[in-house]
Amino acid sequence: MGSSSKRRQTMAKMTRERALQEKRERKQQKKDEKKEMAAAERAGENGDTVESDGGEDESASSPPE
Repeated sequence: MGSSSKRRQTMAKMTRERALQEKRERKQQKKDEKKEMAAAERAGENGDTVESDGGEDESASSPPE
């Protein structure tokens, strides 16, 4: 017969998990920055501008007349 109470997580495990989560967040930030830099370089080569808010340029979305 098993115990009916849950085992509590140790402080050491919580600390390790927090450190791992922070490392993953830093890695994701670096990946995002790298993507933005690559997009800026592509835009620079094409002569386009990159908007950081993800919006579209109205002149590019309107059909030619």
